[in-house]
Amino acid sequence: MQAQVIRKSADATARAPLSTGHERPLDLVHLSRQTLGDRELEVELLGLFDKQAGQIIARLASALSGSDRKWRHDLCHTLRGSARAIGAVKVARFAQSYEDGLAAQLSDAQLAGLIEDMKLSVEEAQAEIRSLLSDA
Repeated sequence: MQAQVIRKSADATARAPLSTGHERPLDLVHLSRQTLGDRELEVELLGLFDKQAGQIIARLASALSGSDRKWRHDLCHTLRGSARAIGAVKVARFAQSYEDGLAAQLSDAQLAGLIEDMKLSVEEAQAEIRSLLSDA
């Protein structure tokens, strides 16, 4: 039944006008293409992303990340790849900005701002995922 909810949302997304100016948290048409229309796989991937993204953001925002920019880059790179795989374009874009900020040697304060932007986009994607998965 969860798969039907995702299909309906993907259909609505496909019909949505391109000029709304509002970017959806998830591109469900992209997700459907990535999974070759396998609804069970879509549900599994969305659940995994929901969990993984929250863990990564928590680690990036924690004091434990310290000055280890390689570790932070690797975590963020993982998030970006996962986001792209499920169609969380906004999350992927903010993750790329954070990676670019690390490469540019931005200050910790600047990086914290990028993490906050990324966190908000992850929370938005998670809310959409949870809504999709609970509407069964």
